[in-house]
Amino acid sequence: MEHPHIIAYLKPSCGWSNGVRAVMKKYNLPFEDRDIINDAGNRAEMIQKSGQTLSPCVEVNGHMLADVSGGEVETWMLSKGLVQPNNAAPEAPINQACVHETPKPTGIGFKRMA
Repeated sequence: MEHPHIIAYLKPSCGWSNGVRAVMKKYNLPFEDRDIINDAGNRAEMIQKSGQTLSPCVEVNGHMLADVSGGEVETWMLSKGLVQPNNAAPEAPINQACVHETPKPTGIGFKRMA
């Protein structure tokens, strides 16, 4: 099976971005990992192609998947027959937010009623 051409617009360190990377590795797919944090040109290109600023964005054979998780990329590629199902475990969670986007736990406050 011929590999699809994949360009992934990712953050260097982010749960969502690492999930996309984990899916690519799970299926042994070569891809271009374009850093949108340290390269303004890559970020501008992602925004121009996707029409929005949220990431990750993954372009597969010219089709843009905008603001997706690794799980969404995997599901889409399976539905299009670009990869075959396998039971390999991904190296990282494929549906996990970036640390700064994860809600912080809050305590439950009780108010005593007289």
